[in-house]
Amino acid sequence: MTDTPRILAFAGSTRTDSFNKKLVKIAAQGARAAGADATFVDLRDFSLPLFDEDLEAKEGLPAGARQFKDLLLAHDGLLIASPEYNSSLTAVLKNAIDWASRPAEGEAPLGCFVGKVASLMSASPGALGGLRGLVHLRAILGNIKVIVLPDQIAVPTAYDAFDPSGNLKDFKQQAAIESLGKNVATIVAKLKA
Repeated sequence: MTDTPRILAFAGSTRTDSFNKKLVKIAAQGARAAGADATFVDLRDFSLPLFDEDLEAKEGLPAGARQFKDLLLAHDGLLIASPEYNSSLTAVLKNAIDWASRPAEGEAPLGCFVGKVASLMSASPGALGGLRGLVHLRAILGNIKVIVLPDQIAVPTAYDAFDPSGNLKDFKQQAAIESLGKNVATIVAKLKA
């Protein structure tokens, strides 16, 4: 087992050119700069049917849900960029969390979430930058025993916030997002020491 903090970074969007995928990749850069092993995953790459207990009872945990859960189990911290859909988090993000939270024989309840350190961020074309959705995500993660750090950033008018390489045009915003990743890496490293 390595002492290097392992951070999983993902966005609650499946859109190819998602603002939030770009944002969480910036945070992952910050985690790497702080010495962490940061892995970006795209929720689009996991076959996650809508959560259905009848399906689970009949077929067990879907393969995509097992893959995502195993990644969560293998990482110490989380960087999550969550778009705001109708003043809340996205269905794809909630569905991924719901599947990963399902108990499996031999696993501690909520084992892939309990004690993980997380930082939240959002980018949106709107004036609030997705801030309202982060409130709901923070509540959900807190209820499943994730340690959600208090600092979070919402980037407004996201359609004009990124340069062609995926970095934020505003250097202060770029540094602040990188700082979210750095903070998760630093806290995880202290917890592992």
